[in-house]
This record gives sequence, structure tokens and C-alpha cells, in this order.
Amino acid sequence: MPTIILNKPYEVLTQFTDENGRRTLKDFVPVPDVYPVGRLDFDSEGLLLLTSDAALQHRLSDPRFRVPKIYWAQVEGTPTEDALQRLRAGGLHLKTGPTAPAGARALPAEPPGLWPRTPPIRYRAAIPTAWLEITLREGKNRQVRRMTAAVGLPTLRLVRAAIGPLHLGNLQPGEWRELTATEITALRTLTASRSNFR
Repeated sequence: MPTIILNKPYEVLTQFTDENGRRTLKDFVPVPDVYPVGRLDFDSEGLLLLTSDAALQHRLSDPRFRVPKIYWAQVEGTPTEDALQRLRAGGLHLKTGPTAPAGARALPAEPPGLWPRTPPIRYRAAIPTAWLEITLREGKNRQVRRMTAAVGLPTLRLVRAAIGPLHLGNLQPGEWRELTATEITALRTLTASRSNFR
């Protein structure tokens, strides 16, 4: 049962078909019978897992298993410690309910090795931007964007950098590889214990 890691490019749908002719996973992944683990928005980039293992897919997607997912968010504005603490504390009220506590820290610069986005974000000379690293253990719709907006830091670019122990490594946008047996074992171990539950 193959499980693969893909660096999903910007403006690619996390599905294999689209009636409107937009780019989909089919344009990048020629492996049959694999399905996305969770979703990554059309306008987000980065790490996406696809697998034919239904049990693994469920455990990695279900927020009850509290699998950490790390995102890099380029935001408009300058993050304050108060804004970061509000992200960390949880309880931000989104339409889908309050957020759980999250990891949040300001990065000193753009993450090393990050590829340029095509097309690039639109800069405004009078408004600074900054990079945040946000770690979630839940998966509400467009959650990172809604969280940063709620603390006055709209997200301009969003990249998923890691799921559990898996990182993108040197994969460039559109590139993928199969997971090793050791990596798959690590994912199964991560989701096997009920100690991960809230």
C-alpha cells in the first residue's frame, strides 16, 4: 500500500479531478489508488500525504489523534508577544467554534530553503511582513488564516512544513516520493497510542 509525500504547489486542488480545468493532484502524482490525508487549501502550499492505507489516513486526519502539523505563515504586520500569546492560548472564536491551544512563534526571517512562490505575494511598501511558525493539533477549515486574521495579522502566504515526524526535506513544488518503511512505522506509532487523545 503506497504512502507518498508531495510538495503541493500553490493553486493546486487537493483532489484528482476538477470540472473547471484547474490543476489537481493528477497533474503531479501518477500513482493510482492513493488519497489525500486531510486537505491543503488551493492557495496553500507544502507537505501533503497521500496513501492507500485507509486506517492510516483516518488516524492522521482525525483531530482526536492530535497529530501535530507545522505551518509557516507569512503575515501582514509585525507580530507582538500579545498576538502570539493569543494564538498559543486557544479560545479564538471562529465560526466553527473556539480554537484549541497551538504552538506559535515568530521566525527571525523567511524559513531557509523556502522556494519562491509563483506568482509572488503582492507587497505593499508601507506595510511590513513577518513569518510565523504555527503548530496545530486540530484541523478546522482555513484555520491558520482565520487565526492570524483574528489577531490582526492577515496571512499572505501559507506553507505546511511538517506532519508529525515528516518534513518536506529537499522536495520542490510538484515533487513527490514514497515514504520509507521506517517513516510509515513512525506514523503508525504516533497514532497508535490513546495517550494522544485529549
